[in-house]
Amino acid sequence: MKTLFRVICVAILLSAFASAQNATPDGIHLNSIYAGADGKFEAQPDTAIIHMDVAAQQDTASAAYEHASTAAQKVREVLKANGVDAKVAQVSMYQTQPMYDWKNPKHKVIGYRTTTSITLKLHDFTKIGPITQQLADIDDMQNQSVNYTLEDIEQAKAKASEDAFKKAHNQAAAVATAGARTLGDLLYASVDVNQQVVMPLAIPMRAMSKMAGAAATPAPTEEFTPQTVTINAHVNCLFALK
Repeated sequence: MKTLFRVICVAILLSAFASAQNATPDGIHLNSIYAGADGKFEAQPDTAIIHMDVAAQQDTASAAYEHASTAAQKVREVLKANGVDAKVAQVSMYQTQPMYDWKNPKHKVIGYRTTTSITLKLHDFTKIGPITQQLADIDDMQNQSVNYTLEDIEQAKAKASEDAFKKAHNQAAAVATAGARTLGDLLYASVDVNQQVVMPLAIPMRAMSKMAGAAATPAPTEEFTPQTVTINAHVNCLFALK
């Protein structure tokens, strides 16, 4: 009886081993090859973004508001003088808040601060220099920054994806050739595209005023080429093998 039991157990184990040899592991597709690759495309920017902060601090809230309003009006005048509609500029933040003397145990209010953040998008890069120079001369302007972006980005995304796919295809084809096989049709693909983010450098307005002091002095951006915008893509592909 024990001998028969051992024979049955051995038969079951052999059957299980044979089945395991013929089974396909999860996630593995027979007669196929998987490849992933990164691609990119560098495009010339089509939009310049000028960011500026109007920040006025006075003894009273109404005085801070008046100073900030005056500075904002000067911003509108600068834009108009350079042929830019003030409505193109966008206000991202406006606030008036009390300023405290934190060294005083009672945290006494010593003034009020009104802050407005303004963002301007320009497609004509020749206007960047004159506008930034004139904005630098406005009182109560705290910071100013310029950076470049690509708004018409869909074509760039397509080119980055195409670059990634070519690399994945070439890698898969090389492996197939090394294994004496031929690369077949594309069975599956996924793509992930993102834009490289470049943080703008905020320049204190006093420094800007010094740089823009002389009328003959070129703007900080003059004659330089705007930084290209890099679009990155990652493609995963599954190809058939012949």
